[in-house]
Amino acid sequence: MEEGRKIGVAVDFSSCSRKALEWAINNVARKGDHLILVNVLPQGHYEETEMQLWQATGSPLIPLTEFCDSHVTKKYGIKPDPETLDIVNLAATQKEVIVLLKIFYGDAREKLCEAVDHIPLNCLVLGNRGLGKIKRVILGSVSNYVVNNCPCPVTVVKSADHS
Repeated sequence: MEEGRKIGVAVDFSSCSRKALEWAINNVARKGDHLILVNVLPQGHYEETEMQLWQATGSPLIPLTEFCDSHVTKKYGIKPDPETLDIVNLAATQKEVIVLLKIFYGDAREKLCEAVDHIPLNCLVLGNRGLGKIKRVILGSVSNYVVNNCPCPVTVVKSADHS
């Protein structure tokens, strides 16, 4: 892959997504790459006009400095945890990557696949919640769907506490 790649990481600010984020930073990201955090919020009735416009194509790309600001995160309806913010701030300074956030609204499976085309991404990294067989059948596996339907290389990072 050439310089300045766009590496997508699915984040929901859980421990599984932090593990995937750390894996992407340690194993894929290089100086000059764009690390794009893709967050999918459930479909809802959003009052703000901007959010209604973004439901089809997602939010604009949000720079790291903005999504570290509590006023901005409130505007977008997200709650990034301090640990994730520390990880991406460290990556931005030490690895010299450009960190951006893109928010989509709707079904995570479909929106993660759409993100690849909308942004566009060179690859996508996501965590695995480690659902058991029964829950996976009932709820469906986001990672399984994305691996089978995404038009770019996908890496699923399995959490160590889920064997």
